[in-house]
Amino acid sequence: MTVIRVKDKEFEPFIPACEIEKVVQQMADRINADFEGKNPLFLAVLNGSFVFAADLLRKITIPCNISFVKFASYSGTSTTSEVKELIGLSENIKGRHVVIVEDIIDTGITMDLILNNLNKLEPAELKIACFCHKPDAFKKSFKIDYTGMNIPDAFIVGYGLDYDGWGRNLPDIYRITNYELRITNDNTK
Repeated sequence: MTVIRVKDKEFEPFIPACEIEKVVQQMADRINADFEGKNPLFLAVLNGSFVFAADLLRKITIPCNISFVKFASYSGTSTTSEVKELIGLSENIKGRHVVIVEDIIDTGITMDLILNNLNKLEPAELKIACFCHKPDAFKKSFKIDYTGMNIPDAFIVGYGLDYDGWGRNLPDIYRITNYELRITNDNTK
């Protein structure tokens, strides 16, 4: 893995695909054990989680369903702190065991909104499975039940994560280079 360019920014190698696969398998093993006999509904948050959700579901061995919702809260490399619902839930989740599948949780603003909306629909339980979590950026207090990796507060692309829609197709995860991070920070002053 070498430094790559996505649009106008440079990204350096961060998490290789082989490590991602191991982490996803470990999460799937825990979920399979925790939901034995419960037929959970996996609710993938688009667009970012589609790669992680596909990999995770291929490793789930218990009976289950999957559905999708879509929210947006990013512009470029920054969160807007404003969440827009673009595609809503079409399933009845009353009494269902639901696992929300998310690619990354940083501030937690989007997930907090999702949890508030879903709790009103009376599921038996709501669990969260996210591949990456940024504890240093996290502003909420909800519990993340299945975390693949805790990572520093740096902007990343690959494995479904994007920069303005680009870079989702990369099998590895890359983080913005220190040089690019300095430029971004200098521009915000």
